[in-house]
Amino acid sequence: MAERTSSIYKQQSYRWGSLCLFVAAVTVLGALAFEYMGGFKPCPLCLQQRYAYYVAIPVLFVALILLSAERRGWSVALFFLTSLLFLANSAFGVFHAGAEWGYWAPPASCAAVAPLDAAPGNLLSALAQVDIIDCGTPELVILGLSLAGWNAIISLCLCIGCLKAAFYAKDGA
Repeated sequence: MAERTSSIYKQQSYRWGSLCLFVAAVTVLGALAFEYMGGFKPCPLCLQQRYAYYVAIPVLFVALILLSAERRGWSVALFFLTSLLFLANSAFGVFHAGAEWGYWAPPASCAAVAPLDAAPGNLLSALAQVDIIDCGTPELVILGLSLAGWNAIISLCLCIGCLKAAFYAKDGA
């Protein structure tokens, strides 16, 4: 009976961890698709919000491997660490969305310049066509929320999912 109960918790933690890994991967791939296929240019805050995903995806993968190897303590620690990472990223997304909607000013250093594709002799004409990407203006709004707002919601959901995976893994130990 104890093995069966442990197996149920392992299954639940593995399912939640796998779901979080999948959602994180789809989210960052979606952001990259908007950028490279959709032509949307991310501002510096948009790019910084991706860092959490770049760290979390391999950490979640390792946590799932450790869970499968019956290393519950380590997997609990990694799931919990990842939940904190997504909680911080959610707060960062709220900050960025608030700046986009004018609730507060974005950082003064928050403006990006699209890369120049000019030969050295054509620098002045290229500068006239420079695209400045402002962090205070949403590039895209979907169902009333900017991409930063959606990131805040998705990151908060991932935080909760990682916590569920951690607690199920802990209970199975």
